[in-house]
Amino acid sequence: MRNQLKNTIKKLLGIKSPDLLEILKKKGLQVGDNFTMRDGCIIDYSHAWHIKIGNDVTLAPRVHIVAHDASTWAFLGYTKVKNTSIGDRVFIGASSIILPGIAIGNDVIIGAGSVVTKDIPDNSLYAGNPAKYLMATDAYIEQERKKMTDENCFGREYSEAEDVTDLMKEQMKQMAQEVRTIFVK
Repeated sequence: MRNQLKNTIKKLLGIKSPDLLEILKKKGLQVGDNFTMRDGCIIDYSHAWHIKIGNDVTLAPRVHIVAHDASTWAFLGYTKVKNTSIGDRVFIGASSIILPGIAIGNDVIIGAGSVVTKDIPDNSLYAGNPAKYLMATDAYIEQERKKMTDENCFGREYSEAEDVTDLMKEQMKQMAQEVRTIFVK
């Protein structure tokens, strides 16, 4: 609440806060094109230069990507540091954690709430704690494509919270109740 109030006051006064992603890049984080990082994500600030993120990557809210493990600090006076990499065309679901030293391949989906403890090969869908292989990404996408119809697919105008009318919300809720899965652009 306090931070929200601070941010509102800063906006009203025209004060811009520094862009965290730009700060991380200056520290050495490598990020490809079309990178999306939703609210609450944490990318290892103290070892950003050990993290490489490819093209067309989306981090859903509250994803953590770390390159260090301080569990040895109290005992050895040293922290373990490992390179962490994420390939191209990767989606990482909300509240997932990518541990130090992990390499995630291309065309990968990580389910929400996953803890990635091992490398993930290309074309893989993983989920869980620890994250486990579920199926090939292309098989999952085809499976979901088959569920799509004119009735259960909604345009972008249905996903902008401020502009969605009560009627539109009712339409979506009704369709979700009938077919359980709806798709929004």
